[in-house]
Amino acid sequence: MSNPERQTYVPDQLSAGHFPVMVDIAVIATGQTLQRGAVLGQVTATGEYRLCKASASDGSEAPLAVLDLAIDTSQGARPAPIRLTGEVLASQLTLGEGLTLAKAKAALRSLCLFIR
Repeated sequence: MSNPERQTYVPDQLSAGHFPVMVDIAVIATGQTLQRGAVLGQVTATGEYRLCKASASDGSEAPLAVLDLAIDTSQGARPAPIRLTGEVLASQLTLGEGLTLAKAKAALRSLCLFIR
C-alpha cells in the first residue's frame, strides 16, 4: 500500500463575499509587471488598462477594474482577465501611486465592485 499524497489547499484570497463576479478579458498596456489584485484604469486613447495612478491624465486615473491574474507586459501589451464586479479584499489590492483605498472604494462601488 502506497503512502497517501498530501496537498495544501490555498483558498482564493482576492474574493471577499458572494456578490456575483463578472470577469472579462482586457488588454493590459505594455511596460508593467502587475500582481493579481492590481486596481486598473483604462487609457482613453487606446482602451488598454494600466495600474491606476492619481497623477495620470490619460483616463487611467479613474479606477475601473481589478486584475484577476498576475501579468508581465514588459515585452508588449497582453490580454488578461479583469474583474468588473464582485467583492474583493482590500488587503489583496495593489494601488497605484497617489490612489487611496478610500478613493478606489468610492469609484469602484458604483460599478458593483466592492472592496471589503
